Amino acid sequence: MSQAVRGQVLLVDDEQMVRQATEQWLKMSGFEVISCSGAEQALAQLDEAFPGVLLTDVKMPGMDGLQLMREARSRIAELPVILLTAHGDVDMAISAMREGAYDFIEKPFVPERLVETINRACDKRRLMLENLRLQQDLASRSGIDAKLIGISPAIQRLKREILALAALDTNVVIYGETGTGKELVAQCLHEFSSRNSRHFVPINCGAIPEALIESELFGHEAGAFTSAAKRRIGKFEHADGGTLFLDEIESMPPHLQVKVLRALQEGVIERLGSNQPISVDLRVVAASKADLREEANFREDLFYRLNVAQLHIPPLRERLEDVPLLFAHYVRQAAAAHDRNSRNLSEQDQRTLQGYNWPGNVRELKNVAIRFALDQRASLAELLSAHTQPVVFEAPQDKPLSLALQVAAFEAEVIRQSLMRHKGNIKSVMDELDLPRRTLNQKMVKYGLNRNDFLSEADPEQSA
Repeated sequence: MSQAVRGQVLLVDDEQMVRQATEQWLKMSGFEVISCSGAEQALAQLDEAFPGVLLTDVKMPGMDGLQLMREARSRIAELPVILLTAHGDVDMAISAMREGAYDFIEKPFVPERLVETINRACDKRRLMLENLRLQQDLASRSGIDAKLIGISPAIQRLKREILALAALDTNVVIYGETGTGKELVAQCLHEFSSRNSRHFVPINCGAIPEALIESELFGHEAGAFTSAAKRRIGKFEHADGGTLFLDEIESMPPHLQVKVLRALQEGVIERLGSNQPISVDLRVVAASKADLREEANFREDLFYRLNVAQLHIPPLRERLEDVPLLFAHYVRQAAAAHDRNSRNLSEQDQRTLQGYNWPGNVRELKNVAIRFALDQRASLAELLSAHTQPVVFEAPQDKPLSLALQVAAFEAEVIRQSLMRHKGNIKSVMDELDLPRRTLNQKMVKYGLNRNDFLSEADPEQSA
């Protein structure tokens, strides 16, 4: 069986015997070698797509190794260059590293050390080219490819389904785990439809207190209730001619589901405090983490009114080939937004990226990518560790909990105690802890707290 190529080396040395011996050793070690006797010959081999590293002697007639390094790196930014130096040239080689040389090896060199250094340099060059490819790929994208980033079969299939449904103008239910990008998919359905000149109106049914959600959806007249100082247009009316996106629709109160169903059936709404019917023409896209057919409190007739078509968003762990492209996109986006230089992944970062299964999906990946872009010193492994540790509270027997774990454990216990005091009443917990609904939901998921575990046996249906 042939040996896998470990990388490509452009070897430059004017001494034929040294060059031939070095070439033979590198080929035996699994490298592809291009051998040159002088700098001018080597420069003819270099272009932006050159996949390997430059290994050059320093002392050469004509253009020496340092001049070759400078010229090569002026053509190919960050090209790894390894210098072969005599013992007396060490100070000069160290100075060259300040100019950007990858490393230097003293003659006579230990072959194993040379191979190890070249191997690391080749890995670095591969990562550079991969980052360059990702940047070029992202820059060249347009249409739905610029909106939904990914090359996996699962995401390509989803793109085709979105474009097909966008043209049909039917109601759609989007299913997907938390963080998979349900609102982005809904935006694509709107943007690539005939309604794209009108409003796309999102509303998270789980993030608005029950007492306010009816007004949010249908609007109200001045004086309709105590705090209604003036008329307010609701989401249904604002979305007239466009698309209304109902996120977390499984959390919509049953009594409100009846009014939503009537609005969809008749194309008419009434503001709170008014008897005047208002005609609306809109498309409804709903999203849910759970199968609506299995939700006991979700009306079957509303389900069938909404469920004309379905879209299922795959979790990120089922399309891991999309992770590098997505991560590079969000790193570049964050760097540009905060006026930072875009940061490339190290070899270890790349392994970490590919080895993590992203339980929080694209939302988690985006958050980590932003921190990676802004914290230029932290490795990806360190960021992921800080990101995921707070959900685990068991420390090794011989080691106390870290500060981050202790803070997270305290926060989880505060929320748990509040849920117990209020018997699972989410509104009361929000008020007591001064937390928005979305934030509380996220923390409950993070710490494995389920509202149903705290409901009073005497009052299992108390409001959320």
